[in-house]
Amino acid sequence: MRVALIAHDKKKKDIIELAIKYKEILKEHTLYATGTTGTLVMGETGLPIIRMKSGPLGGDQQIGSMVADNQLDLVIFLRDPLTAQPHEPDVSALLRLCDVFSIPLATNKTSGEIMLKALHNKEIVNRYKVGT
Repeated sequence: MRVALIAHDKKKKDIIELAIKYKEILKEHTLYATGTTGTLVMGETGLPIIRMKSGPLGGDQQIGSMVADNQLDLVIFLRDPLTAQPHEPDVSALLRLCDVFSIPLATNKTSGEIMLKALHNKEIVNRYKVGT
């Protein structure tokens, strides 16, 4: 499966903890991340991650494009709901695309854990089929 990992600045620690705890599950999948998140998670876990640009520099849009092109199966985006984000329209567009294409989306650490356990149990499937 193809999994995207994204985290706002105040949630970087949480995404690293999540990746460390579920490293054995994540290593079985192809991982993508926005720039800084990917660099930090790779540094702490040694997991191979394909990195996009930093979120504010277009990384969220790159991940959104992958969702629209049916290139992702799960998005874990640990958002900071208490801090204004200068690229909020990009964030909203990515969340909207996950809804449009029925891509499972976790937006906090607890839902991320649930999704990773479901991924491990093969309970997450890509339901979107082009042309349906």
